[in-house]
Amino acid sequence: MADGSARLSGADTSGEIVELRVHGVSGASVDQVLSLEQTTQVAGDRSGGFVRLRSDLPKADPRGVTLEAYRWGDLPSGSVAQTLALVFLLPFMLVNVAVWMRPAQPGTEAVVKSLCRLLALTLTVLYVLAIVGVALDLVAWKCLTAPRCLAGRSWLSWLSGQPVGLRLAVLAVLPAAAIGLIWRISTRPGRSFEAFRGPDENLSGHRLSTVGKWDAEPLVGRLRSVHVATAFATLSLVLLAARAGDGASVVTVALAVATGVVLATGVVLLCTPPLIDRSPADRRLDAITSTLRATALLLTTLVATHVLTSSAPWHDGGDLPGYDTTLTWLFTTQTGLLVALGVVLLCRRDRRRGASPLFGLGALVIAGTAITMAVVYSAELIYRVADYLDRDVPTAEGIATGPPRAYTWAIFGFLRTVLVTLLVAGLVVVVSRPRRARAAAAVVAGDYPDPPAEAGPRLRQVRAAIARARFTERLVLLAVVFGCLAGIGTATTTLGLLGLFPGDVVERYARVPADAVTFGIAFGSWAIAAALLGLLLGGIFAYRTVPFRRHVGVIWDLGTFWPRAAHPFAPPCYAERAVPELTRRITYLVERGNAVLLSGHSHGSVLLAATVLQLPPSIGSRVALLTHGSPLRRLYARLFPAYIDDAVLHEIGNRVGWRWVNLWRDTDPIGGRIFPDLGAPAPDGDPAAMVDRRQRDPRDVVTPPGDSVPPPIEGHWPCESDEQFVHAVRELAQRLRHDPRTTPT
Repeated sequence: MADGSARLSGADTSGEIVELRVHGVSGASVDQVLSLEQTTQVAGDRSGGFVRLRSDLPKADPRGVTLEAYRWGDLPSGSVAQTLALVFLLPFMLVNVAVWMRPAQPGTEAVVKSLCRLLALTLTVLYVLAIVGVALDLVAWKCLTAPRCLAGRSWLSWLSGQPVGLRLAVLAVLPAAAIGLIWRISTRPGRSFEAFRGPDENLSGHRLSTVGKWDAEPLVGRLRSVHVATAFATLSLVLLAARAGDGASVVTVALAVATGVVLATGVVLLCTPPLIDRSPADRRLDAITSTLRATALLLTTLVATHVLTSSAPWHDGGDLPGYDTTLTWLFTTQTGLLVALGVVLLCRRDRRRGASPLFGLGALVIAGTAITMAVVYSAELIYRVADYLDRDVPTAEGIATGPPRAYTWAIFGFLRTVLVTLLVAGLVVVVSRPRRARAAAAVVAGDYPDPPAEAGPRLRQVRAAIARARFTERLVLLAVVFGCLAGIGTATTTLGLLGLFPGDVVERYARVPADAVTFGIAFGSWAIAAALLGLLLGGIFAYRTVPFRRHVGVIWDLGTFWPRAAHPFAPPCYAERAVPELTRRITYLVERGNAVLLSGHSHGSVLLAATVLQLPPSIGSRVALLTHGSPLRRLYARLFPAYIDDAVLHEIGNRVGWRWVNLWRDTDPIGGRIFPDLGAPAPDGDPAAMVDRRQRDPRDVVTPPGDSVPPPIEGHWPCESDEQFVHAVRELAQRLRHDPRTTPT
């Protein structure tokens, strides 16, 4: 149904109630969303059971509504190539999400935006330095001077014996091409969404209403120009640092100063959100950023020419001059920015009890994770290429293509972060288990008060499922631990400035043999390589296999929901198409005289929440909302407190006349209540108190007559076939028919 409303208009009739279903992150097929499978299971479970041909397909829907589905699952990925690209762009996506996780407290937006955008800029610099490390440091500077490295590599040996300037200038084409590639990738996806525009009037005043409105492209274009300019400036500075290894000439200094001005200008632009975020109609800033990008390209060309033609002697042997130091200072800068972000978040957090999800450090956690992943990606690339070039020959025999010390410290820091986080996770599981078990036992005792003796094993399974579902809240602590340790791990790379290796430091102060640390780093490097390979395979299977996508694809679908406001190389925001497309379809149906019942499962409920905020009041008055497995309160309100809070949830309810039902289960680890249970009777006339309705899961703990297994534990699975869901549809349809505000004029 995502092919556009024009194809569907011929099938529309007026005066009906249309139930418009929006699936979650599982990427379900249209038949699954509409429950139009040709068969239905009458006994057994998913492993084995009994099915019949459905007898109700030719009949009208018994609930008196016309079913329609919106399928958006292919928008975040769409093809194997796009899905694999998401794996490599994951750090960019995460740091982009961080800017949306700022606290709700006023006065933090500009500072958090600036810090997140600077962190995003450092990722672009790191991306360039990783390619530079392969092309210029490992190959041009080290391998091309080592005969054993060149042996049998005719594709590379043609550059052997050439002047250093020629080698560097020729191989500088590789990082320049990598910059051009990611520049091209970042510009292509947005064009397919240009035809989808949200309404310009009658929007909610809440920030969530801006998600999905097509006004982000001018900002993305400005950010893209700044990042491309910074990327080329980084390449220029590395070349100039290598040229200045034995002393800098006047030309070298002049080019370095000009390049530094380009970098400083980009930083200033990113640190002034009111300037770079200004109206899309203001083209002056577009011209400034485009000029900055063109200047950086020109400077890189001049620098490459200078390196190629300079007759001054070159520094001989060792590492590429200035490269290791540049890396270390980059990691130091990232550490300083993370510390500054943490200080701002802690100082400006809401200090009321329970009012600061993730202790107010959500943006820091996700930004630290993004930095760590980017560092790991870069270090692993350098390590694997170094191993390939070395051919397992010791560096003492003349090849010396080992990775820089900064990357060795990065691998060591990541390994330490993972081990400590796993240790804390084990402690949290053990410590929280009794409390979760007691809560689960109380729920089960209330749902099944007088179970027969044979239901004992099934009751234990239900209690275990509820206890596991309640572990979601404990992930908050683990996320904070991982994010903070990741920042500390990045900080330790500064020890590379002292010329130290992890093994030497650990042996000196912790009395652990240096060989053991070296082995741990090597093992960690291969483990990271295996994990990256797993991500790539996961991307392929997530595209080709729907059940696998249900688990692996969730990170892409959730991360690409938010527009690109920090990193222009992040994957495009599919909400920029999905939300306006839903808005247009709903408006069309209502204007044809229909009432619309919106039904959203899981992340589909988040899409519908943003959609409702963009509907004009005259359209929203003829709309009802049914959500199930919704993460709006449980996850989004915790992670994005400035965009999902009580105010916006109440506004959504008001916009649909409180024709809203939310179904949730205790066994669901993702979905939950929309409005908090205050533990006391709700005030009379409070419509929010009537929204949430709990579903008992499973329906029973004993095997029904004629079956061989008890009813399944559904957890986060959609519940369109559940009796309580059908009842909610009938109720909302009845309210749409009898509410005077939904009567066609």
